[in-house]
Amino acid sequence: MGTIEKRSFSFRLRRSRGGDGGSTNSRNSNNNSSTCTNNNRCNSPMTPTSTSMKLEVPNSNASVSRRSSIYRKPDKDDSGLIHIIRDIDLPLMTFNDQYNIEKVLAEGCFAKILLTLHRPTQTTVVLKAVHAELTTIQEFQKEFHFNYELSHQRNILSAYNVAFQTKDYYVFAMEHAPYGDLASNLGPNGLHENAAKSISEQLSSALGFMHSKNLVHRDLKLENVLVFTPDFTRVKLCDFGATTKKGTLVHKVKHTWTSFVPPEILEIVKNERFHCLPCSDSWQFGILLYHILTGNPPWNAANWVKDQNYSNFMKYEQRKTTKIPDNFRRFSPRLMRCFRKYLSHDPEDRCKVTEVTKYMKDRWVECRLANSKSATLISPNPDQDSCIYLNQKGEGRKSQEDDNKSRLRRMLSTYGLDHTPVDQNAIRNRVLEWLASCDDNFDREIESLVVMDVAPQ
Repeated sequence: MGTIEKRSFSFRLRRSRGGDGGSTNSRNSNNNSSTCTNNNRCNSPMTPTSTSMKLEVPNSNASVSRRSSIYRKPDKDDSGLIHIIRDIDLPLMTFNDQYNIEKVLAEGCFAKILLTLHRPTQTTVVLKAVHAELTTIQEFQKEFHFNYELSHQRNILSAYNVAFQTKDYYVFAMEHAPYGDLASNLGPNGLHENAAKSISEQLSSALGFMHSKNLVHRDLKLENVLVFTPDFTRVKLCDFGATTKKGTLVHKVKHTWTSFVPPEILEIVKNERFHCLPCSDSWQFGILLYHILTGNPPWNAANWVKDQNYSNFMKYEQRKTTKIPDNFRRFSPRLMRCFRKYLSHDPEDRCKVTEVTKYMKDRWVECRLANSKSATLISPNPDQDSCIYLNQKGEGRKSQEDDNKSRLRRMLSTYGLDHTPVDQNAIRNRVLEWLASCDDNFDREIESLVVMDVAPQ
């Protein structure tokens, strides 16, 4: 390998502030944050702010550059320069050069997420390390570019302007979510209605911002929503590896949950390409909303023939029946209207992802009167979210006992049996007679011998 001129670089770590934090164009003007020490020309470095930090990348045999050949006049629907992917020559280094790896937060087919401490600044950052053998440098640059350019939206995970490569990985830095992803915070019965509303409002804001830039996320699922507060008042969208410009011909996203795949994409055969549209995000948002409220997806796959749950919902959604599917009965009529708009089988009939904001003041979960062996379900009061069990005291308990007796009589008469009430006094007298007989057969001499045998010496 020939000798390459050494260059020094300094990368600024920019943290997102509350709110959208500025326009996309203002961020693009600061894309190249490297400071050159030679005579090569560089674009203006990012202006430090009170919330900025500086991450030093060691001297390496590679440089970060922007090649003018990739620049062109954007189309009218490009929404600025956000669709122009930066061409980056990644510095070659190892993790141990500047980072202490504390633990592996997650590991998938294509990448692993590392929680690290950046030694020069004593800053905790997360490194996403993508397997170099399973991706291309262009795909990595695209993900890093979109994540960084969208970072100033308050509900999108912040990516720092730090990227490098190791022997086996392409790596970039991003902020740490202290409470993990949404999948690790979701219980078997879902989340409180208020939490679901908060999450859906934030995600619709993030996705709506992406759609305004003519970008489609394409891989919305629980694992790609990170939690920053235990009450879910701050969540952020992450993982932009599948993010694509609207209208681009693409293949299916690999290694995603089948239940989140829209029906028009599920029907596509292997290696067939299709146009990427925002309506696929709307579908996945509807599935995610159901999953948050219940703890499970509404069906395994959007297949008319193989999945009965999906078939039942489609009959209801297309008004072929007025019967609400069993797994949707807990929801209010207003939320069912919302689900109909998001989960329409026809992509053209789906609403925008921001439509959910119209339903924030409505009740989402309604518990209809239901019977069970142990308790009776009643509608919750306005301050409660999910169904509660009736407190079995006073009139409530008496009413339940009467209902149970009526059901028992109807069931016995159906099978030709008579319901004979149990005489509690007769049972009590039989118990007293048995105790008296035990007392009459009591032998005091034998009992005294037993006591003598077990007495301590």
